Amino acid sequence: MNTSGIITRRNFIKNTALTGAVLSTLPLFNVRAQGAGRKFKVGVIGSGGRGSGAVDNIVEAAKSLGHEIEVLAVADFFAARTEKVAKKYNVPAARVFAGADAYQKLLAIKEIEIVILATPPAFRPVHFEAAVAAGKHCFIEKPVAVDPVGARKVIAVGEIAKQKGLTVVAGTQRRHTGTYLRNQNAVSQGAIGKITGGAITWCTGTLWFKEREAGESDASYMVRNWTSFTEMSGDHIVEQHVHQLDVTNWFLGRTPLSAVGFGGRARRKTGNQFDFFSVDYNYGDDCRIHSMCRQIKGCYDNVGEFYIGTEGTTYGGGKMQSAKLASLTIPEFKTHANGQVQEHVDLLAAIAANKPLNGAKDVAESTLTAIMGRIACYTGQQVRWSDLTTNTESPWYNLTLKPAALDFESGEVVAPKDEVCPVPGLG
Repeated sequence: MNTSGIITRRNFIKNTALTGAVLSTLPLFNVRAQGAGRKFKVGVIGSGGRGSGAVDNIVEAAKSLGHEIEVLAVADFFAARTEKVAKKYNVPAARVFAGADAYQKLLAIKEIEIVILATPPAFRPVHFEAAVAAGKHCFIEKPVAVDPVGARKVIAVGEIAKQKGLTVVAGTQRRHTGTYLRNQNAVSQGAIGKITGGAITWCTGTLWFKEREAGESDASYMVRNWTSFTEMSGDHIVEQHVHQLDVTNWFLGRTPLSAVGFGGRARRKTGNQFDFFSVDYNYGDDCRIHSMCRQIKGCYDNVGEFYIGTEGTTYGGGKMQSAKLASLTIPEFKTHANGQVQEHVDLLAAIAANKPLNGAKDVAESTLTAIMGRIACYTGQQVRWSDLTTNTESPWYNLTLKPAALDFESGEVVAPKDEVCPVPGLG
């Protein structure tokens, strides 16, 4: 690709403000950031697989910028899950917290500058609100909600974070990956013309499930098996496929107008989620995107994005076919080889340079896009973006999944029945 300059389309960049913010920090990856040698004090809320992985990512990111990370405190619903991170990063027992209210105890520690929020998605809106109220910079793992009310809360809290000058970076690592950044930049310059359609997929096997232990509470059972319950994960269209929907919103520079789809359950024996989803997203301007995701073992696996334009085609972070490409000036985005590290590079660089990033709205809208598709499949109805964002008369505007985050703190958790899921239409 030609790398001598940049040409952008004003309307596209206006609708992708986070992209511009991220681009402004990316060059810091290859130089010592302002205030090099700084020690960032971090708190970790949710220390399971993704939480512990995020800690390793931010430590590696700090080293690349000449900084250090001190993990000051760890919080998780389960005490046993805190042990790995606490031991690895020498967190004293007095700053290791367990239980549904553990996040509150961690956020009360004034010295903590940055919090990693990596609990099950159902907890994200409440934890994010509390973190911003406490004045913390945030890394918020995707997705950020399981229902429309939660997603709108994240958008609102993101605005408060912006007013406070706090940086918020989300776990949508494709926005921090060089190949995706280059293709998005080319698309924004019209490399493939107007996008008219595409296909996005996340088709893989099922995730884990842990049998209920003798005498185990419903709350514990649901948190341990959060990827099996819609109330905890949003279903896998939200929890996993949000990545492809995020890339689509980013490349198109807008959210969809409506969604119609179907799905079902054929193989699962636990929880209440679907096995598969097929959704037609209408993005307006004669653009339709087919979304397909599946969690069934022993089937063809595929994860990715493909878009068709009036003057070419492109994969999300792969091959682009465009006669225009040779005439465009595409910058070389020098990022870490691991996008999950680069997102933390951008987080730390923004804080060190006092140039806040704020990805709350983008990740919340991508989460809401996934939620819209799920509702369409669960109900068999067309669901409009306005039904979830502005139309207060819509039956889905105030949809709140229960049990909700605060129910775990009050102790009022009743788990849904296993092997029962929505069945749309009439028999």
